[in-house]
Amino acid sequence: MSEKRAQLTRSDIEKIEAEIDERKLVTRPQLIKEVQEARAQGDLSENFEYYAAKKAKNENESRIRYLEGMLRTARVISDSSADDEVGINNTVTLYFEEDDEEQVYKIVTSIRGNSLEDRISNESPIGRAIIGHKVGDRVKVTVNDNISYFVTIRNIDKTSTDDDEIKKF
Repeated sequence: MSEKRAQLTRSDIEKIEAEIDERKLVTRPQLIKEVQEARAQGDLSENFEYYAAKKAKNENESRIRYLEGMLRTARVISDSSADDEVGINNTVTLYFEEDDEEQVYKIVTSIRGNSLEDRISNESPIGRAIIGHKVGDRVKVTVNDNISYFVTIRNIDKTSTDDDEIKKF
C-alpha cells in the first residue's frame, strides 16, 4: 500500500525548510552538548539526565527525517485562487442548513489542518467541496456514500495570514 503524498504550498515548504534548518543548526548542537554533559556526570545506569538528553536528541533527529521525507515526496500545489472564489489560506464563513448556524473556517493544507482551531484541510470533505466556489453558492458536502449535507458560502476573507504552524506528528 503506497503512502499518500502530502500536498504542500510554497509557503508550507518554506516553513518546513526553516524548521529543518533550526533543528540542524541550533537544536542539534545544543542537544549533543546536553548529552555530552550528562554523560560526563558518571554512572550512566542511574543517570536520568543522560537518558532524557538522549531521548530529546533522538526525537529531534526523528523530526528532521520526517520533515525531509515529507519534502522529498510532497506534491506542490498552488495557494492562489480567483478573487471571488474559495482557495487555500482563505477564511470562509459557512451556513449549515441542517443546524441553522454559521461557522468560520480557514482552509489550509492537510499538514496545517486542525479542526479544534477551525483550520480545515483542503482534502477534508468540506474543503474539497467548497474550494473554487463563490459567496452565495449552495454546496453539497459528501462525507461518504450515505452521508451528505449542504452549506452556503456566506463570506470569503482573502486577507488571512499564513502563519500557522506545521503539524507535529
